[in-house]
Amino acid sequence: MFRQLRILTLLLLLFGVALTTWQTKMRTTDWDASLWMVVYPINGDGSDASQHYISSLKESAFTPVEAFLKREANRFGVAVDQPLTVKLAPVLDELPPAPPQSSNPLMIAWWSLTMRYWALTHNNYDGPSPDIQMFVLYHDPAKNQQVAHSLGLEKGLIGVVNAYAGKKMASRNNVVIAHEMLHTVGARDKYNLLDNLPLYPVGYAEPNRLPLYPQDKAEIMAGRIALSESEAVMPRGLKSTTVGETTAIEIRWLR
Repeated sequence: MFRQLRILTLLLLLFGVALTTWQTKMRTTDWDASLWMVVYPINGDGSDASQHYISSLKESAFTPVEAFLKREANRFGVAVDQPLTVKLAPVLDELPPAPPQSSNPLMIAWWSLTMRYWALTHNNYDGPSPDIQMFVLYHDPAKNQQVAHSLGLEKGLIGVVNAYAGKKMASRNNVVIAHEMLHTVGARDKYNLLDNLPLYPVGYAEPNRLPLYPQDKAEIMAGRIALSESEAVMPRGLKSTTVGETTAIEIRWLR
């Protein structure tokens, strides 16, 4: 009897978590009100250059992300005038839990739970509770030619972005932030994990273009502009990106 009670309790807990996750998904993709996303800047490499850049950050640095969502949502006939509002939190002085190197599902699940708890306990934003938490780790571009992969969690509505601390890189940082933000509301990657090339046709901004190459823009969830079958480049900013129909379906802009 005691064993059956424990199993029933566990099933009820799992059902509760699943129900809460589903309700959150429906609420955040109703698009009947603006989603609040708070950016939490973090010195990712501990450098003076990153600290100096972070100290000069203003909320307006992320206005292009708002403008991108507004432009693309309007293109798909989404009724809400301002689908995303971005706010800037004070600097955090602690790094988030590092994702596991292993692809073991149990380790990934444990890290996800740990990350969600860490995000909950490190919300230093003095304002309304955010719908989406975006932790941006800045790195000195002079010392870091490459940064770790960024990620977005749909469960928990959390993003972790590895960005470059430099005004010249701000536009590209915003491309990554927008990409991870869309992950949190259900969008899936649309590039080949082996070579990072956009997947045809879902990863192309204009899959019916003739001639097909070169493309002028990047599908935001592919993250690169296809120049040929074997060559693609990152867009310089969000003006060179768009939301494709498959992504629009995933985030419920198209029913």
